[in-house]
Amino acid sequence: MNELESQSYQIREYLLQGNTITALEALRLFGCFRLSGRIYDLRKEGTNISSTIIKINGKRVAEYSIVNDPIEQDV
Repeated sequence: MNELESQSYQIREYLLQGNTITALEALRLFGCFRLSGRIYDLRKEGTNISSTIIKINGKRVAEYSIVNDPIEQDV
């Protein structure tokens, strides 16, 4: 497993636990300098990730989270 796969795996697992993540958190938690690149990779693999623009200390940043698809029920 190379470093990028390791970061992607760690970020995916973190998001699957119900957490959200910003670039600064990714750097602090996983040493990831390019969160947007890892999110791109995860989306390309089929992970359903949403992004929301939030303000932190007056700065606009992207916050990512896993989108839970509703479970279809048989009628």
